[in-house]
Amino acid sequence: MRRIERVSPEGLDLTEKLVHLNRVAKVVKGGKRFRFSALVVVGNGKGHVGAGLGKANEVPEAIRKAGAAAKKNLIKVPMVGTTIPHEIVAKFGASKVLLKPAPPGSGVIAGGATRPVLEAAGIKDVIAKSLGSTNAVNLVRATMLALSELRNPEVELAKRKRPAEG
Repeated sequence: MRRIERVSPEGLDLTEKLVHLNRVAKVVKGGKRFRFSALVVVGNGKGHVGAGLGKANEVPEAIRKAGAAAKKNLIKVPMVGTTIPHEIVAKFGASKVLLKPAPPGSGVIAGGATRPVLEAAGIKDVIAKSLGSTNAVNLVRATMLALSELRNPEVELAKRKRPAEG
C-alpha cells in the first residue's frame, strides 16, 4: 500500500464543511452523559482536501477539533480540467466508493458523505457511487483514499520513461 503524501495548510484559503454530527449517550447512575463526534471536511476548491474527526463534550469543541484534524490530513488531488484523471474504486472498512470522470457540465453526481469531499476538493464534474456501507465516517475515509490514489497520466508516463502514444 502506498504512503499518502500530506500537504501543509500554510498559505491555503481553506473552507470547512460539517459532514456529520453524532450524539453518543453513556448511561450512568445519575442518567445519561452525552458526548459529540463531528466529521469535518476542509478544502480550498483547487485540489487540496482533508477530512477529520473530532470528539468532545460540547458540539463547538468537537467541530473545532475535527477541523484541526482535517487540516493535518490535507492531500493534493490530481485533476484534469474539472474532473478526475481516471476511474477508481477504494474501500475503507465496509464502505466502498466508485469515482468516475464525467464530461464538463455534468456536475458532481454523488450522494451521502462523498459529495462534500469532492466539492471541497474543487472537482466539478464527477460521477460517484457508494457501494456497501453508507456510514459517513467510513465513506469519507474511502473517498479520501480514492482521491489520494489517483495518478496523473502524464506524470506516470514520464516516470516510466515512455513517450505518450496517440
